[in-house]
Amino acid sequence: MKKHCIIIQLILLIWFFLDMTGLYLGDKCLVTRSYRDDGVFFLFYLAAIILFVVKEKIGKWIVIGWLAVWFGMQFICHEWYTIFNDGFMGTLEGKIEHFSGTMQWIQIEGKYVPDVYHTILHILILCTLIITIRYSLKIKKKQS
Repeated sequence: MKKHCIIIQLILLIWFFLDMTGLYLGDKCLVTRSYRDDGVFFLFYLAAIILFVVKEKIGKWIVIGWLAVWFGMQFICHEWYTIFNDGFMGTLEGKIEHFSGTMQWIQIEGKYVPDVYHTILHILILCTLIITIRYSLKIKKKQS
């Protein structure tokens, strides 16, 4: 089970790495290079994964804590705007404009919908969080 946990974390890390480099598929932008904005978060997650591998007892809880906070931040920065047409991280219009050049699932006039990259990122964060929690709880049961 630990192997599954590490594999999903590495998949998430690789997907997040695309945010560090940017990725264009032809003339379509999946994600822009944002290492200046997100590089510290990437390095923190990488360190948490390494800690999980070498010091599992504490590392798993740091990974869980980080994933929970990260998902919460992503929800507020993206889905919140979709649900409430407003948010805390700038204007709705600014959010729509900022992501207008990225690959979109759907575009609705005057509505922000997370782009392809962020939708997949959010699903991966949530899946990784759930798998890591399940793994940690199973290990705790076995130790009891």
